Amino acid sequence: MLSWEYPPVLVGGLGRSVHALATALAAEGHDVTVATRHGDHPDGSAAAFDETVDGVRVVRAPQDPPLFPFTGETLLEWTMAFNHSLTRTALRACRTQDFDVIHAHDWLVTHAAVTLKHHLDLPLVATIHSTEAGRHHGWLPDDTSRAIHSIEWWLTYESRRVLVCSKHMRWEVNRLFELPEDKTLVVPNGVDARVFAVEDTVPDREAGPVVVSAGRLVHEKGVQDLIDAAAILREKHPGLRVLIAGEGPHEEELRDQAVRRGLEDTVEFLGFVEGAALPRLLGGADCFAIPSRYEPFGMVALEAAAAGTPVVAGRSGGLAEFIVDGETGLTHTPARPEELAEAISRVLSEPELARRLRDGGRAMVSQRFGWGPIATAVIAAYAQSEIGERAVEAELAARELRVVIPEGNLLDAG
Repeated sequence: MLSWEYPPVLVGGLGRSVHALATALAAEGHDVTVATRHGDHPDGSAAAFDETVDGVRVVRAPQDPPLFPFTGETLLEWTMAFNHSLTRTALRACRTQDFDVIHAHDWLVTHAAVTLKHHLDLPLVATIHSTEAGRHHGWLPDDTSRAIHSIEWWLTYESRRVLVCSKHMRWEVNRLFELPEDKTLVVPNGVDARVFAVEDTVPDREAGPVVVSAGRLVHEKGVQDLIDAAAILREKHPGLRVLIAGEGPHEEELRDQAVRRGLEDTVEFLGFVEGAALPRLLGGADCFAIPSRYEPFGMVALEAAAAGTPVVAGRSGGLAEFIVDGETGLTHTPARPEELAEAISRVLSEPELARRLRDGGRAMVSQRFGWGPIATAVIAAYAQSEIGERAVEAELAARELRVVIPEGNLLDAG
C-alpha cells in the first residue's frame, strides 16, 4: 500500500482509514507493507524507517532536499519530491519481499504507484478518497486544481480497479474520469467499535451541553456553518460549549469568525486530537456535528456513533447514505446554519430522541461497518484486478490517455 499519511503522521481521515484497513488485512493472514512518509510521534521522537506494527510492515520515506514546506502554494512541488523518495523506499522493500498487488491511496502517491506498477509488472488498485473537483463543488478554479485533476485522471487510467467509499463517490468518480461502470467498486470505510467504546468522562458537562466537531479545517467541512449555528444555539442552551478538533488552512479565518460573532466563551479550538484522546472527546459530547458541504464518506461520523454520541450531519455525499434522519442521526441541508442549529437543539432538548439516535448509531456501526468484512471486500477487489493482459490492453485502448479538462462545472448533472 502507498499512502501519504499513516500513523504517526496523520492529517485527516485517510491515514486512519489506511491504517485500519492494513491491520485488518494483516489480521486475516495477508502480508501487508505500507510505504508512507517519515515523521515524528506526538512526543517528538522520530518514527522508525522500517518496522512492523500491528502485523503490518511500515517503510517510511525520508524527505528529500530541497525541503519544500507542505502548503497549498507548494503542494505540487512537495508531492513530486515526496514521490521520488517514496518510490525508492518501496523498491527497497521489494528486495526482501514479493508482492501481488499495489494499492494506491489518492493522487498524492500516483507517480510512485505508476512507476512501481510498470517496473514490477504488478496490477494496480487505487482508492479515491475524494476528488479535487468534488472539493470545489465541481469546479477547477486554478492551475493547481487542474493539475491535481489530471493526476487523479491518470491514476484511475492506470488502475485495474478503482475503489470508492460510497455510492455518491462512485457516481462522482465515474463522471469525472470517464470510467467503465464495472471498473469502480464501492468499499465503505469502517470503524473498530471497541476502540470508541469508552467511558463518558470527557469533556466536563457541568457548565452546560457540549457539542463536538472534528475534521480538517477546510471550507468543504462546513465548520463556518457550525460557528454561525452556535450563535443561535447559545441563546437556547445556556453554558453551551462547542469544541472543534482539527487543523487546516482555514483555522485562522474560523477563529476570526468566532470572535466576530462574540463566541470566544462558547467556541473552543482544540487543535489536532489523536490517539485515545479522540474516542474520549467523541464519547463525552452530548452531540457530534459534521456539517460538511462536501463529504465523500465521513468516517468520523461513524466513530462518533460507535462512541454512543448522537450525530447531526449535513446531507452531503456519503454521509447521506448511512446517517438516516431520525434513525441513525439527524440531518440538515448543507450550508444552512439555522437548520443545523435546529437539529442540534433537538438532540440537546429531547432525551428520548437522543437515546434513540444513540442506540441506532451503535447498531448501524456493529451491523454494517466492521473492518473484517471490509477487508474481505478489498481482497476480492485485488483478485478481480488480476485480469489477463489482453483484457487490460483492450480496456486501455477503449480509453485513450487524453486528459481533457472542459470549461465549467464538471459535476453539473445537467
